[in-house]
Amino acid sequence: MNQIEEKEIEIAAKKQEVYEFRTIKQDEGEEAAAIEAICFPPNEACTVPIMKERVRLASELFLVAIDKRTEKMIGYITGIATDEPNLRDEFFTDISLHDPNGDYFMILSVAVLPSYRRQGLAGALMKEQLKRQKEKVRKAAVLTCLESKVGFYEKMGYIDEGVSDSSWGGENWHEMRYSLI
Repeated sequence: MNQIEEKEIEIAAKKQEVYEFRTIKQDEGEEAAAIEAICFPPNEACTVPIMKERVRLASELFLVAIDKRTEKMIGYITGIATDEPNLRDEFFTDISLHDPNGDYFMILSVAVLPSYRRQGLAGALMKEQLKRQKEKVRKAAVLTCLESKVGFYEKMGYIDEGVSDSSWGGENWHEMRYSLI
């Protein structure tokens, strides 16, 4: 094991002492929606009713970070599974498009409260979710991001596939793909 791997293991162990990563509970939809409203502009943020539907119908794909000291949710990653290889706007609003056995994991939101940012939590959530999706034998994880975030996701191993067909929230997005096979 090299020094970088040892350092990553040490950092991960420290995070586990302070943070818990787990599947969302059925009564936590409003809490997740509140975090979404803080982290995203209104034209991009998921509404409370849609967030509750995601929790109800796709909770197995909804990973949350809990601060063990306060027992509060501080961030999450959520999405749906589908056999469609590209992310489309309807995935954000129509949970009926979720196929638990789908080949692709469409990441709809990664959010960490501002006071918890720059600690590697978003990356840790992403890594844990990618591990879980690989175990489900999915082909890839797909997300869209603003051009300013492309480098962040490339550092995690995502490939920029260029400008997405998605225009969710009236934005120009880059479609990013992480191979799980």
